[in-house]
Amino acid sequence: MTDPTEAAGLDLDFPFTGRWLVQNSPADRVPSHGTTMFATSFSIDFVPVDAAGRSAAFTLGSLFRSEPPENFTGFGRPVLAPTDGTVMTVHDSELDHRAYRGLPSLGYALTQHRRAAAGWWALAGNHVMVRSSGGIVALCHLQRGSAQVRPGQKVQIGQEIGRCGNSGNSTEPHLHVQAIDSPDIERAAARRISFRGSLPSNGSIISC
Repeated sequence: MTDPTEAAGLDLDFPFTGRWLVQNSPADRVPSHGTTMFATSFSIDFVPVDAAGRSAAFTLGSLFRSEPPENFTGFGRPVLAPTDGTVMTVHDSELDHRAYRGLPSLGYALTQHRRAAAGWWALAGNHVMVRSSGGIVALCHLQRGSAQVRPGQKVQIGQEIGRCGNSGNSTEPHLHVQAIDSPDIERAAARRISFRGSLPSNGSIISC
C-alpha cells in the first residue's frame, strides 16, 4: 500500500514578495517541525527580513523582554496565494500576540504543549486554506483582520489573501505553509511541497 505522505506533491509559487528567511524546511529534515501531528511533516516557515537579513533589530531589551509584533520588519507584509484554487477556510479573529526572542522564548516554548493540546487552530492562529488540484494549502499565523478573501472565492497565484502576523504558535511574525490531502486536519495526510520546482533549505533567503 502506498504511504499517503509519499503521494505526488504540490509545486507552489512563493506566497510573498521581498526578502524572507527559510526556517524549519523539509529540505533539511522530515518531519520538518519535529512532529507529524496535524499533518505538518513537510511544512515550512518563512520569516520576513530586511536587507541585512534581520527580522528586527536585536537589542538588550530583546534578550529579556517580549516585544510588540509591530517592531518586526515583516509584520503586515502581504501574503499571496501560492496556487490557483478555491478558498476553503478563512479565520482571522485571533490577536497578534507579543514576540519572544532571547530568554522570553524559553518560557514561551514551555507553554507550547498547551497550544498543541488545544488543537491545530490554536497552533495555526489566523489562517487561510486554499484547495488546488493537488491538495489543500494552509497559510498560517496571519495578522488579525487582514484576510482579503472569503470561503468559496476563486483565487489566482499572486493574489493577496492576507498579511503576515504573529498569531497562534509563533515566536515572531512569520508565515507557516503546509499542504494536506483533506480539510479534516485531525485526519489529513501531509503532502510534500516545493516552490518553483525546488525546495529551499534552512538559512537561505528568498528574494522575490
